[in-house]
Amino acid sequence: MDILTLEGGRRLKGEITISGSKNSALPILIATLLTDEPCFLRNVPHLDDIETVIALLVFLGKKVMQHKGEIEVTAGTTLKAEAPYELVRKMRASIVVMGPLLARLHKVKASLPGGCAIGGRPINIHLDGFRSLGAVIQLEQGYVDVVAKKLQGAIIHLDFASVGATENLMMAASLIPGKTEIHNAAREPEITDLADFLNAMGARVSGAGTDCVTIEGVKRLHGATHNVIPDRIETGTYMIAAALTEGDVMLRRVNPAHLEALIAKMRQAGIQVEDKSDTIRVVGPKKIQPVSIETVVHPGFPTDLQAHGWR
Repeated sequence: MDILTLEGGRRLKGEITISGSKNSALPILIATLLTDEPCFLRNVPHLDDIETVIALLVFLGKKVMQHKGEIEVTAGTTLKAEAPYELVRKMRASIVVMGPLLARLHKVKASLPGGCAIGGRPINIHLDGFRSLGAVIQLEQGYVDVVAKKLQGAIIHLDFASVGATENLMMAASLIPGKTEIHNAAREPEITDLADFLNAMGARVSGAGTDCVTIEGVKRLHGATHNVIPDRIETGTYMIAAALTEGDVMLRRVNPAHLEALIAKMRQAGIQVEDKSDTIRVVGPKKIQPVSIETVVHPGFPTDLQAHGWR
């Protein structure tokens, strides 16, 4: 087991450049399955989850080249319609390959995350959306088979604002006939970033960032170049660390608009936060004032930042 040792008692001071968003890069990488033309992605973080998705893309028939935060995805062998357990089990987000493969091949077979029975797990929302688009679904031995003789745009109401289901259905709907409306859609910045990439490929996605996303299906998508947005959770983590240590930290290549709820609460707690178009400076006070925080879906306070604590 790896061991991480921290020696506290020091102020954090200096500057740091924020990495690209993992939660944005993952679905965008998967969206390259929607075309055989080359796609170039910049500002991609170097993480195990990224390597897992790359391995899955290669298994499915893509060629992938990496160099210092840049990734090029091109066509390789014939596109496969099955995502195996050995790869999907490593990361639950891999399930969003189903949308692009269903749109391209009209069939997809994927291991359920963890190989488990579905029960009440959120993948139900993905499958209900595929049914609305015209797919037939069968479950057996830890796999889900999705096939469709004909796919057609539809109005889809999500039971809750699932990020993964919104991404899966956006990608599927981009390449099928007709108009699809996703109601109660997730509103996270990562959804908007995926929509921006899809539109750069020639898709017609509107409303991303609101609770109703509309997709007008097109016949084909082409290659595109895209810069992944900065990671708002990494940004928020450094912001809180600076505040807790009475530090003075400048964060560069950020998007303050993605962290308005955190910035508001930090200022309420007496923490100095100076934000500009692509930088945030945090200066921690001698004493942090108590505040009440309740995590909710975006644009509320991020759940992933609740565990960092306040002194």
